[in-house]
Amino acid sequence: METTAGTPQRSLATEAVHAGREDLAELGLHAPPLDLSTTYPSHDSRAEAARLDAFAATGEQLDGPPVYARLDNPTTGRFETALARLEGTESAVAFASGMAALTACLLVRISSGLRHVVAVRPLYGCSDHLLTAGLLGSEVTWVDPAGIADAIRPDTGLVMVESPANPTLAETDLRAVAHACGEVPLLADNTFATPVLQRPAELGARIVLHSATKYLGGHGDVLGGVVACDEEFARQLRQVRFATGGVLHPLAGYLLLRGLATLPVRVRAASASAARLAGRLAADPRISRVHYPKLGGAMVAFEVHGDPHEVIAGVRLITPAVSLGSVDTLIQHPASISHRIVDAGDRRSSGVSDRLLRMSVGLEDAEDLWRDLDRALGASRRVSARPADTRPADPARRVTRASRGSAPEPARDGR
Repeated sequence: METTAGTPQRSLATEAVHAGREDLAELGLHAPPLDLSTTYPSHDSRAEAARLDAFAATGEQLDGPPVYARLDNPTTGRFETALARLEGTESAVAFASGMAALTACLLVRISSGLRHVVAVRPLYGCSDHLLTAGLLGSEVTWVDPAGIADAIRPDTGLVMVESPANPTLAETDLRAVAHACGEVPLLADNTFATPVLQRPAELGARIVLHSATKYLGGHGDVLGGVVACDEEFARQLRQVRFATGGVLHPLAGYLLLRGLATLPVRVRAASASAARLAGRLAADPRISRVHYPKLGGAMVAFEVHGDPHEVIAGVRLITPAVSLGSVDTLIQHPASISHRIVDAGDRRSSGVSDRLLRMSVGLEDAEDLWRDLDRALGASRRVSARPADTRPADPARRVTRASRGSAPEPARDGR
């Protein structure tokens, strides 16, 4: 069996280490080189003109040496090759941030006269805002997954879903959604799951979006975004990237390629700790509801009976900060930060309550993390929400693992 790149099929862990690096031994190198050039010499201006004309017409990657860093960069190209391999797509196109990547996807469709988007809440707050505000001239219809097919119009250019969703971790049946889309491309934000836990292209998504700042980088020190897709869409994305300038810096490309090598190990280790913490939180009377996906993963969201701001102020080992996917654990209050830009009514109707906290579990020891959470939650509120003669609810019934659009279970109460 061969991949689209023509290499033998290998496990995800092996691809994470070796994809994008296949030529290093031939070059006499072990670590990938970092090319910081902004421009490249060429004494054949006629040939350069022909190559640029070809790119302008098709968006196809240039043969031969690079021309200018806004057009292409060898280091960034290695990261794109590797990410496409991990997601199982023909191509990938990297951008300066996840929002730059989403903007390019929208501009590709809008430029074809397809300005309408069908989307499922919740999405990352800035993604929601970009669609709702119509900043690019787009129009959005918000639906439950069951309403996607009915919402599609002749000018619908994309259907957008994030699963697991930010910040509620609600999951969507991507295969069913892709079927409902018909000929309209499904854009799936796979930032939370990563290709370690889910490969949306195998489920029917044509476009897979990542805020590479998160798990792909994995160390909280790089900004980036990337779209994994077929080569046809990639060519259009490259043209938009060249025209708008939303390019990924080569140092960021270098760090992201390095981050991919440990992605499977990091995601699996952090996911094991997250599952343990989700169970502990579900058994705690200070917590009204815990959200943790069936898919697993390193993200946990939970709603407190007390003041969520006191929890944010009380952590010491855990870092109270926006973002996620780092080796250290982060916690934030979505209604105040990552989803503040979303209308309060829309926020609450999509499950983002004012008492919800979102935690990105890192690689620390789970017991150390629990001690920090326990202290921040406060001993005085252990039984504040339950009569003294009432036993704790079964923890398994207090963990919400709902799919969007389904009926709620009776027991349920920045990126």
